[in-house]
Amino acid sequence: MPRPLGELEDAVMTRVWKWNRPVTVREVLEDLQQERSIAYTTVMTVLDNLHQKGWVRREAEGRAYRYEAVSSRAAYAAALMNEAWSQSDNPAAALVAFFGMMSDEQRQSLRDAVRIVQGPDRRDREDREAPREENPGSVTDGDGR
Repeated sequence: MPRPLGELEDAVMTRVWKWNRPVTVREVLEDLQQERSIAYTTVMTVLDNLHQKGWVRREAEGRAYRYEAVSSRAAYAAALMNEAWSQSDNPAAALVAFFGMMSDEQRQSLRDAVRIVQGPDRRDREDREAPREENPGSVTDGDGR
């Protein structure tokens, strides 16, 4: 499980995830400078650290690198949630508390996600897969059905 990103790592990765393409140190720097004073070498070090930790891959372009996310922000969030949940001595209680913190919109997103993971409605699947019993005393149509 990856450790949570630090504040500056998160600020850099937020841009990499948002832009969803290979980025340069210069691009990230210029965007970050709209919010804070930060040096080129700081951004370069952060991206190098993220590369060392496996968050980004990089490809040489001249004397510089282009960095690209290895996984999505959603995968990162899921890993953090899984780690936090697995640390609980009572996972069911942790889930109940977590669900209690959710907004209505978040609970609907959870319902949608569960439907996606479960696939077709279980009852529909059971109806399709259940063996059909023959009833010799039943009335059939002219084709024997």
